[in-house]
Amino acid sequence: MAKLWGGRFQKSAEAWVDEFGASIGFDQQLVLEDIEGSVAHVTMLGAQNILPTEDVSKILEGLSQLKVKAEAGELKFTVANEDIHLNLEKMLIDLIGPVGGKLHTGRSRNDQVATDMHLFLKKRVPEVVGLIENFQNTIIKQAEQHIDTIAPGYTHLQRAQPISFAHHLMVYFWQLQRDKERFNESMKRIDILPLGAGAMAGTTFPIDRLKSAELLGFADVYANSMDAVSDRDFIVEFLSNSALLMTHLSRFAEEIIIWSTDEFKFIELDDAFSTGSSIMPQKKNPDMAELIRGKAGRAFGNLVGLLTVLKGTPLTYNKDMQEDKEGMFDTMETVLGSLKIFEGMVRTMTINKPRLHSAVHSDFSNATELADYLATKGMPFRDAHEVTGKLVFTCIQQGIYLLDLPLEAMQKESSLIEEDIYAVLAPEAAVSRRNSLGGTGFGQVKIQIEKAKSLLI
Repeated sequence: MAKLWGGRFQKSAEAWVDEFGASIGFDQQLVLEDIEGSVAHVTMLGAQNILPTEDVSKILEGLSQLKVKAEAGELKFTVANEDIHLNLEKMLIDLIGPVGGKLHTGRSRNDQVATDMHLFLKKRVPEVVGLIENFQNTIIKQAEQHIDTIAPGYTHLQRAQPISFAHHLMVYFWQLQRDKERFNESMKRIDILPLGAGAMAGTTFPIDRLKSAELLGFADVYANSMDAVSDRDFIVEFLSNSALLMTHLSRFAEEIIIWSTDEFKFIELDDAFSTGSSIMPQKKNPDMAELIRGKAGRAFGNLVGLLTVLKGTPLTYNKDMQEDKEGMFDTMETVLGSLKIFEGMVRTMTINKPRLHSAVHSDFSNATELADYLATKGMPFRDAHEVTGKLVFTCIQQGIYLLDLPLEAMQKESSLIEEDIYAVLAPEAAVSRRNSLGGTGFGQVKIQIEKAKSLLI
């Protein structure tokens, strides 16, 4: 089959070389974007009297038919035509005749493919943002039910201080909020149109790039034609934002996995988001959380992959940049799927309140309360820290906890300790007293949740 660009060549490549160089195996995902860009381009060519009205009408009718077939999954792509652009152009020519070859007037595959990818992210990044918001709403609903549920807070994966379980859940709301803001901010760079830059130097035809931008709904056009065809920052930014989002989801997944173990038993996942073992009948595995934790690596790899491709490419377009698409497609699919799964997993999980209550009453996470108690009575905090540490060691030796220690034993270390210490050491009191702004105190958690709600209106 003759190449649409083959006039200068005297020899055809072997089939396996074509196979290696073709991108149609993956860039066919841009079929609707490519048609959309072509519709805008030929409409502009007509408005500028670069193509006669009858030619524009024929091309638009042909593109309309291709779009219908594309939406129905009826288009047949071939490696012989390399990529989505040449496949569609060949189909158009076959459909409406040689006039279809006029579609490429005033443009290049270089600005065409860049346009397609801008359109792809322009449509789908808002989908990501929508799923993030849906997940945020689910987190808020779970948090509202567990403001007064006391849980152990951890540092170094060691019991640290008692907290409101809602406070812990809300951490992920705020991480997702920052993710959402980054994706929204990135739309400024996505919403710039490269179409009209040509191969790299613009075109001699009297095109109207602003008209094309208007037709495609872009806020602006690239100011430099070389930048327009070589820029992939907007994809790197999407991959970077996605990698950080997947980092947050992976950290949450890790906690879900830990919490659902028999050793913790803080939560139980719904059966719909768990799997069993082929040999051990008792198993209930948090496979969806584990998959999301694992898929974070895909997002990281796609980011590093594109950065590596770009770091050594001179201006402007190079064939290396064909490697920009598969990672983008893969990361988009990974992010959308992970957000949908995680939202359902959190929405349907059961929090084991009795287990959490037992946990905070059988540890030393209230030790800081004793140190603070002594400090409020005038003892330097470093001294209070030492006294508390000695009392914790006494408890460890006796196999008891601070609330079990007799007052007399406490007073041997400090006469400042009085009967009211037992009320201070209660986990509920430890949480409720932490009412500094952003703290885990019940009142502060309620304020935090209300602030979070206001961001979703």
